[in-house]
Amino acid sequence: MANPPLSILIIGAHPDDADIKAGGTAAHWCAGGHKVRLVSLTDGRAGHHAMPGPALVKRRRAEATAAAAVIGATYDILAHHDGELDDRLENRREVIRLIRSARPDLIITHRSNDYHPDHRFTGLLVQDASYLLTVPSICPEVPHLAACPVILHFSDAFTRPCRFEPDVVVDIDDVFDRVVDMLHRHESQFYEWLPYNAGHPEQVPQGDVARRAWLAGRIRERIEPLADRYRDAVVQTYGEDRGAKVRLIEAFEVSEYGAPLDAAARARLFPFLPHDARADSTVVTRKWADEPAGVDRP
Repeated sequence: MANPPLSILIIGAHPDDADIKAGGTAAHWCAGGHKVRLVSLTDGRAGHHAMPGPALVKRRRAEATAAAAVIGATYDILAHHDGELDDRLENRREVIRLIRSARPDLIITHRSNDYHPDHRFTGLLVQDASYLLTVPSICPEVPHLAACPVILHFSDAFTRPCRFEPDVVVDIDDVFDRVVDMLHRHESQFYEWLPYNAGHPEQVPQGDVARRAWLAGRIRERIEPLADRYRDAVVQTYGEDRGAKVRLIEAFEVSEYGAPLDAAARARLFPFLPHDARADSTVVTRKWADEPAGVDRP
């Protein structure tokens, strides 16, 4: 009997975070008939130099919906103001309800060390929700989960207090155009706000075709170094021949607050990875999984 479709929940802080960090892997899941739900915890209202507030919120919702449609995913935008997310109790409860309602097999989100406070608090909220997902008396209006799902973190370049270490790498060479198509829908970000914020708005060309080509080059420059940075992991995953040729990847780190990513879980959650890589993968567990029998876990 075939395995049921996976439920994948990708939680970013802003509209476009999930796309740019995991859009290629999401495209692989969608192509395999799995359910991918992209989420932004904030409404993105501060992400523009000339169109802040409700008008921008409406525009970014439409952009996110169009981006998700490229691969057959869905996109949810929560109502927290951009730049004002924090870890107050009501926000944790909202994340618990969000995750429970999705009943995901896998969650991907930010690490809790990052330059942007919204990114940090998104990672922290998912972390703080992880164990409580299984506690019936917490948010009892939404049925609790029998077990916490696997949680992965997006890649980043921050080194303090600890650097990102990839546990999963995914070749996105053959879906890169789809990633660009997704990001191309976020017009307010990639053709307006981000160039303005970086100080080079004049570099954005005119015309849809020229802009998309320009964006593809910018995105390729941004993610291409990852494959060489984590080449050992790429080769381990795809073998010597293919692993040496892969140019574009997405990389993820296992959170110790989620369920273990053992060989069986990896094979189930990443059916598009080579069989040998899935079968021979290293078991990654929560820290408390190594505690002696009889030690109570809070």
